[in-house]
Amino acid sequence: MRQSEPTSAASWIEKLQERPHVDELDTLAVRFVFSLRLIAIHRRAKRDPVPELAARLGNVTSAIAALDLVETLTSVWPEPIQVGRACCRALTLDEATMGRAVQAVSARDREAFVHQLDGLMKAGRVDLLWEQAMTFVAAEFAAG
Repeated sequence: MRQSEPTSAASWIEKLQERPHVDELDTLAVRFVFSLRLIAIHRRAKRDPVPELAARLGNVTSAIAALDLVETLTSVWPEPIQVGRACCRALTLDEATMGRAVQAVSARDREAFVHQLDGLMKAGRVDLLWEQAMTFVAAEFAAG
């Protein structure tokens, strides 16, 4: 019986090393993840991301809502947010967590949203992030 334990541990380690993939998220969550990446690129270049975000998202309201959500996220996230390359379909764990959280918001599933962020931040911060994510989702739905 002890023989199977290392195999089990090895499979868990292998599973933990697998990176989540963009195909695991719905369209709205993917749009947020790529907005997050675009904002990170513009921050490094010390440029305003809103014009390019608006062009890519299709409207200024969604662009500003995405930027506001990212600003809130960076203020409540317990460490610097790990962001993948703009062209990469693999997600960082931070991107996957926030992508799934945005999916929960678009489904109006507060419990799933809280579950995604459980243990990462205080409840008041989760509430703030929920409100900001709702604004982003509403802007995206309004844009159609």
